[in-house]
Amino acid sequence: MPHTAALTIAIALASGVITQAFAFHLRVPGIVLLLGTGFLLGPEFVGLVWPSTLGSGLMTLVGFAVAVILFEGGMNLSIARLRREQRLIRRLVIWGGPLTAIGGALAAFGFLRWDIRTSLLFGTLVMVTGPTVVTPLLRRIQVAQGLATVLEAEGVIIDAFGALTAVVTLEIVLNPSGRSLALGLAELPLRIGVGLAVGLVAGTLIALLLRVERLVPERLGNVFSLAMALTAFQTSNTLISESGMVAAIAAGIVVGNVRTRVLRDLREFKEQLTMMFIGMLFVLLSADLRMEELRELGWGGILTVLALMVVVRPAVVWMCAQGTELNWREKAFLGWLAPRGIVAAAVSAMFAQTLEIAGMPGGPALRAMVFLVIVTTIVVQGLPAGIVVRLLGLRQRGGATFIVVGANALGRLLAKHLSAGTVLVDAAPETCHIAEEQGFRVVYGSGIEERTLRRAGVDGAKGLIAVTKNEGVNVLCARKASDDFRVRRVHAATDRRRIGISEGAVAEAGVRTLFGTPRDLRYWLALGERGAITVVCVRRSVRGSAGDPRATDAIADKLQPLLLPFVVHRAGRKFPIDERWSPRLRDELWVAVPTERAQEALAWLAENGWTLVEHKPDASEQIVGQAS
Repeated sequence: MPHTAALTIAIALASGVITQAFAFHLRVPGIVLLLGTGFLLGPEFVGLVWPSTLGSGLMTLVGFAVAVILFEGGMNLSIARLRREQRLIRRLVIWGGPLTAIGGALAAFGFLRWDIRTSLLFGTLVMVTGPTVVTPLLRRIQVAQGLATVLEAEGVIIDAFGALTAVVTLEIVLNPSGRSLALGLAELPLRIGVGLAVGLVAGTLIALLLRVERLVPERLGNVFSLAMALTAFQTSNTLISESGMVAAIAAGIVVGNVRTRVLRDLREFKEQLTMMFIGMLFVLLSADLRMEELRELGWGGILTVLALMVVVRPAVVWMCAQGTELNWREKAFLGWLAPRGIVAAAVSAMFAQTLEIAGMPGGPALRAMVFLVIVTTIVVQGLPAGIVVRLLGLRQRGGATFIVVGANALGRLLAKHLSAGTVLVDAAPETCHIAEEQGFRVVYGSGIEERTLRRAGVDGAKGLIAVTKNEGVNVLCARKASDDFRVRRVHAATDRRRIGISEGAVAEAGVRTLFGTPRDLRYWLALGERGAITVVCVRRSVRGSAGDPRATDAIADKLQPLLLPFVVHRAGRKFPIDERWSPRLRDELWVAVPTERAQEALAWLAENGWTLVEHKPDASEQIVGQAS
């Protein structure tokens, strides 16, 4: 088979995506498998991926891919959260980065016996962390929000500043003199300043143009922002070399914090591009590795990595956290988690190529050492991160007990009576605004999107309830939560007025039918939005199944528009009504009834073994009151 650049890129793209799919099902960080895939497909083994066929184009491709990755990382940073943690983030970037570089250089100098120049290059390469690794880990382990903000922001911001520092160090190493040192130190803040200026201008321009109705067609919004971000990256690099990464991050932060009509779609689009580029880059870059290069590192390489993990990182965090409000557990976790990612890999590959062209030895060993750091920190620090969080007691508090997709009247009704930690999810701004005004915790976005569900806390949720007016969307949301996130209890509201999804099909999908049976969703939603629903709380006073308010046979037509049972309180637990529930003695049931037929509904409940609960109503248990 002929080895061509086009075929190499195609195989790298395909294998990168396939490997990440395997990693998802195995529930392991994708980068670990990607590095192995690239190594196996490279010239040393299978011989399907030949990065050398790309020539100088490899670094151009890497540059554009890194720009997209950093732009997406910047979009994920909330300015409000950054302000709350700005003191520690600033210290970790300004002081922590250089201290890590010095520690890494000393470790390489001592254990690997490298010369001072190569050791310094290694130190600057590993001063970065990796948002492409850190962010997915933080989503999975549900660490406290303040720590998550610090780690994610450090990963994104220090990637750019670390790469710039490494490039300046390389220039000094290649031309060692007092003049090159002075120029390098002077150009570092200049590069940062130019990158910030270009990025802020580009980000503001993107956000403003996307906010203007019909100026940029909605279907072109994603590609428009991508083209502008890449242009900003390359423009900044043209003005002053290697400043484009700062521009990409700055532009991403601006766009991600300005509400536009395509922001949700833009986030999803950029996330998918990022996953594609990460897969391709790691396959391409690891394919260049040679087993002999890794073997030559020996015990010195292992000791260097261990020094970075158990000495340098904890010491840096301890020094940077002095005077902050962090307790020892939080400092310990920050000192533990510092996996490296794609920027370290990309810059080390560029350095290896540059050193080879300059005739300076050490390039392949430097690249191999950086890849060893990446693999070890991800496996040793990343895989057990969830266990470390639990042992230190740092799991996010106040997470969602239930996620309710649909912030309409019925969704708000369920959220009000389930628990204080319930989160509402909706893609309609007006509906979200109403729910927020009523004091609910709301996440804006589509309930079928992974990003939205993760922001709502799906990883730690007891269950998910989908109660939009579209039964197909409801079942899809519930099934996605079950299949992709292993949520144990998933409920979907179905519509009896439509010939759509059968109850059997819902059950086969592993989804529970909300309210016990299909309901006339439009009827109950209309009542709720008009404020024409009254909520009653009743207690089961007789044994047996007679009087089940979900009954569907002879009295179905009467009960459907009269009673909507939605939450039951049993043995100290609250859970939504579904087809598996059967009444037990002393069950407390919350039932929605049309206000104009409240007396009729109460009479039926009393006749069938349900007693009105006689206690003073409070915010979570009201006997009679408007649902909205």
